[in-house]
Amino acid sequence: MKDIEATSTSGKTNEERNAEKRIVIKNRRHRYLELHPEYFHGSNLELADPLLYERLVRRFQSSAEREKEGKQRGYTGNLEADLVRSEAKLAALRNPDTQRSVVYQRVEDGSITSTEADRDESAQSREEGRRRWEDIMGQRFLKSEDEEFEYADVDENEEYDDRGEIDRKALQRYLDTEEEAFVGEGGKPEGETGIQDF
Repeated sequence: MKDIEATSTSGKTNEERNAEKRIVIKNRRHRYLELHPEYFHGSNLELADPLLYERLVRRFQSSAEREKEGKQRGYTGNLEADLVRSEAKLAALRNPDTQRSVVYQRVEDGSITSTEADRDESAQSREEGRRRWEDIMGQRFLKSEDEEFEYADVDENEEYDDRGEIDRKALQRYLDTEEEAFVGEGGKPEGETGIQDF
């Protein structure tokens, strides 16, 4: 016996409605990121993936920029960032990830250094590093992987809807329901004389 999906009066299955809702939520989150670019510029995202942040952003910062970032975080924020970064390096050293393009190894003085396994994968400039960081963190945000963000504030907020897209879809639905209609039966146009009068 086949499973029959429940359909509503609109003729859509639960699966179709859920897919539409996921698209609306993803669009709202994307719009939020467009309206709030400061999401990417806080040092709090560094803790999400400290090794990636170090490779793509931190290595291109001047010492003055690092010092400014440190002052914004405060003493305990700096301790936390250093601790998380060190733990991430130790974890990468103990459990090498074959999917990552970076290899971590301990050098003679006891410090842990990173080496790019594939030079093409590494960011070559500050702008490229920042762009890649924002892209990766944006994808993470869209997938609900930022545990400190209150997604309900965006997901349930219609202010983040793209009004132009909603209007286009409504117009398309209207046009899809319209039937083709010809004026006059029998093929003779009415009201036209065939003479231009201007």
